[in-house]
Amino acid sequence: MTTRSPRWRWAGLAGLWLFGTTACAADIDAHANPDAAPRRLYDLRTETGMPHLDENLRYAVRREQRCLAPDDLSTVFWMLQDVSLQDCTLDKLSDDAYQLRCSGGHGTTGDARWQFGADGGLVGRMNVRLGGKNMTFFQRVTATPVGPCR
Repeated sequence: MTTRSPRWRWAGLAGLWLFGTTACAADIDAHANPDAAPRRLYDLRTETGMPHLDENLRYAVRREQRCLAPDDLSTVFWMLQDVSLQDCTLDKLSDDAYQLRCSGGHGTTGDARWQFGADGGLVGRMNVRLGGKNMTFFQRVTATPVGPCR
């Protein structure tokens, strides 16, 4: 079994970001628990920032529409679907706070926080430090409600 160094993990993440992946996270099961909070369709704008890169490579923006319920906030950050974070999950600490937990022993840490608007809008930010190094990135999601799920 080959183990990749944090530098390779970072290179993979940077490559994914630079080439603008369009992989979408799986939609929520259409047969959700009827007692759960209702799902709504949101317009998601995700800004990914890597502050240590050169000025012209630091930020990327991605847009998509997705149905969400309050229990789905730990899955909204698309970078969690990348192979470099495949062993990581956001564990809920409170309604607005999550802790990034990774099982691979590579030292990646992070957290996420959410703010809830009176109009149903959401703003979330996930901060990640890769491999205990000074290599960091963030994702900021702005979710604007656009109507009921189809």
